[in-house]
Amino acid sequence: MDSTTQAFIAAIIGAVVAGGAVLAWHVSDRQQHGTGVTTDEPVVPAGVAAVLSVLKSSAVVVDDSDTVLKASAPAYAMGLVRGQSLVSSELATLVQQVRRDGQIRETELVMARPGVPSRHVTARVAPLGARLVLALVEDRTRERRVEAVRRDFVGNVSHELKTPVGAIRLLAEAVHEASEDPEAVKRFSDRMLIESERLSRLVQQVIELSRLQGDDPLEAPIPVSLDDAIEVAVDTSAIDAVSKHIAVVTSGVKGVEVLGNSEQVTAAISNLVANAVSYSESGSTVLVSTKADDSSVSVSVVDQGIGIPTEEIDRIFERFYRVDPARHRSTGGTGLGLSIVKHVAASHGGDVNVWSVEGQGSTFTLSLPRYLSVRESQEEYR
Repeated sequence: MDSTTQAFIAAIIGAVVAGGAVLAWHVSDRQQHGTGVTTDEPVVPAGVAAVLSVLKSSAVVVDDSDTVLKASAPAYAMGLVRGQSLVSSELATLVQQVRRDGQIRETELVMARPGVPSRHVTARVAPLGARLVLALVEDRTRERRVEAVRRDFVGNVSHELKTPVGAIRLLAEAVHEASEDPEAVKRFSDRMLIESERLSRLVQQVIELSRLQGDDPLEAPIPVSLDDAIEVAVDTSAIDAVSKHIAVVTSGVKGVEVLGNSEQVTAAISNLVANAVSYSESGSTVLVSTKADDSSVSVSVVDQGIGIPTEEIDRIFERFYRVDPARHRSTGGTGLGLSIVKHVAASHGGDVNVWSVEGQGSTFTLSLPRYLSVRESQEEYR
């Protein structure tokens, strides 16, 4: 037998030995891991798993031992699932009830976790096959918060309207009873004018705030001249300023523009100037100054008024919130001006800040993104 034949036979023998070794390894592995043994563990259908992977809502599939077999990514993000268990005991109880009688159930839950704000959710639980249960959970926290804000807003508006309307009615009765006293009639009628103006201002600001919310986000922003907006704002408060001998002074850079809604920007600055005049003492000065850099513009309104207590600064932008209710009534304020300013700042991509010392005055600063014309952009680039 030549060497070539011997090498060929050796190769065949080696291949047979290697194949036998591989076969023995596979048999051993099947025996160790029980491959091929039928199990009774429920498996999530492939179609269901595919649907869960694309759902925006939180979805969880639970087997008959309360083990989570599959959960969507939002379910983990919301904290519904930890490991292979449901975190919410209420949701787990609902799942058990559905498994027991096969009836679809829907309820609202409040999920609370340490260090995390509570979430209001709606849960719909239904049987999925013979042994599985599907739970769909929707986060309704934002909707509940909006409903609460609207409810408070309606209640506050009703309360604020009731005051001047009631006052006008009482004054009208007083005028009727004092019809033969000219001085009393004049005094009561003057007061009626004040209350009617206050009522008109409140209704106007409610309408203005509603319109601002309807315009959010800005659909067709245009370049807005801050010089024009400040001029209108100062002119609007001119009569009140003159009556209190308050000087309204403007300073700072000129000719700058922001991109947005002209009426909204003007309304925001007008409210800041009006507040400054209302809360300043007679004979004082209100300063309206403008600063600008490459990206933003700031309008600061400085007054020498009553100031704001430190503990109340965080709340002054709330609707109808008043630092000094008695003083606010005497000035005819509505408590909506700063809410309008904050909303305008947010809708224009800006911000509003306040610095204040009680008894010394306040400085409100409205910051908005600056608009640069093509020529100004080219000069800036150079």
